[in-house]
Amino acid sequence: MLIVNADDWGRSRAETDAAADCYRLGRITSTSAMVFMEDSERAAEVAKSCGIDVGLHLNLSQRFTGAVTAGSRLCEYHERICRFLNRSKFALVLYNPLLREQFRYVYQSQAEEFYRLFGKASSHIDGHQHMHLCSNLLIDRVIPSGARIRRSFSFFPGEKGALNRAYRRWVDGRLAGHYRLADGFFSLSQHLTAERFRRVAELARSATVEIAAHPGRPAEYDFLMSDTYRAMIENLQTSTYATAGSR
Repeated sequence: MLIVNADDWGRSRAETDAAADCYRLGRITSTSAMVFMEDSERAAEVAKSCGIDVGLHLNLSQRFTGAVTAGSRLCEYHERICRFLNRSKFALVLYNPLLREQFRYVYQSQAEEFYRLFGKASSHIDGHQHMHLCSNLLIDRVIPSGARIRRSFSFFPGEKGALNRAYRRWVDGRLAGHYRLADGFFSLSQHLTAERFRRVAELARSATVEIAAHPGRPAEYDFLMSDTYRAMIENLQTSTYATAGSR
């Protein structure tokens, strides 16, 4: 079973509209939305009108561009988290005890804003730049248990080093104890040839696999709209986190 999820819904008008085009033509199955961004309000209405399944694209690393009161508690806390996570590529794996309250508050604020915009809770949760996997969220279990969560990246044999794979196994093990996960997760940006995408498609015949797409990027949009891609998914069972029964 294949879940094709478009990230960054609501980050900008162009990204929302590109993903909506793909959904209407059956090239993606779901999306994940950013809140407090420039197109968040309109994007919620677009999602309701086209009926797409929507998760929360938790934003902990990019400044808000929507209508958020400057100097508010949310802005202050979010800014502190952004500074911490953008300081180093290793910040994701570091636990910051001084930001425990801030992480909880910012997560809850985004979850509540999602509910306000869409009138319901998100069907699944993932993160902008995969920051939903940062140590503060994992160790403190900020996201409520039982939620459908995007797992760490999956790799085929021979890809990535032993340390990278060991860390991702630890992350997935911690997630699996509290959340519902797909069996595998890949990035479309790394599978933009028929040969590489076919490997993911074959895996999806016997397991639930998510592939994350960014239709706002021209190369990914073109691939999603191609006849080659359409032919590779037309005989696959596709789904969303809401209907796939992720374990």
